[in-house]
Amino acid sequence: MQFRRLKVEGAYEFTPRRFDDHRGLFVSPFQQEAFRQALGRSHFPVAQTNHSRSRRGTVRGVHFTVTPPGTAKYVHCARGRAIDIVVDIRTGSPTFGRWDAVLMDQVHFRASYFPVGVGHAFVALEDDTVMSYLLTGAYVAENELAIDVFDPDLGLEVPRGLDVVQSERDRTAPTLAKAQADGLLPEYAESVRLEELLWQSSGQGASC
Repeated sequence: MQFRRLKVEGAYEFTPRRFDDHRGLFVSPFQQEAFRQALGRSHFPVAQTNHSRSRRGTVRGVHFTVTPPGTAKYVHCARGRAIDIVVDIRTGSPTFGRWDAVLMDQVHFRASYFPVGVGHAFVALEDDTVMSYLLTGAYVAENELAIDVFDPDLGLEVPRGLDVVQSERDRTAPTLAKAQADGLLPEYAESVRLEELLWQSSGQGASC
């Protein structure tokens, strides 16, 4: 498995090797050794798994979790094709306001790791696109907030030619500047501290 750092501090893209034969193919989207090499951690403490199915043009996000408690994510596309986006909304972060995107499909089977405190969005490029998540925290509705994915100051690249489908919450989400002014955004130092606590609570020290 190969990995690369994304433009958002602490976020990574992973690309597994695929094995094809006359039966079909086999691929492993999460591999402990690659995760250890990238982050210096040998274990991802899973508290919940999520599964979503979306029609073409669906845009989900930009979503983030109130921090604390905060949540880290490991995401891959189990079916279809999507553009997966990470946005650094952590005030005080060296990459605050930056974003990066990973094309997830059934060719390369890329996955992404998103640290505590960042924003996450994706755009479904095909009908029946399935996104699967590993989460370090349980979903609590009142802790889940959103930022406008079309905020011009963010400049996220949503492909043209799509019949965009959004939830009411996402359509009416505030801009990054408004969320910051309202004190809703996670702080970078607190996000890093909470992520470190995740590793400690899973029985790991500062490095592996």
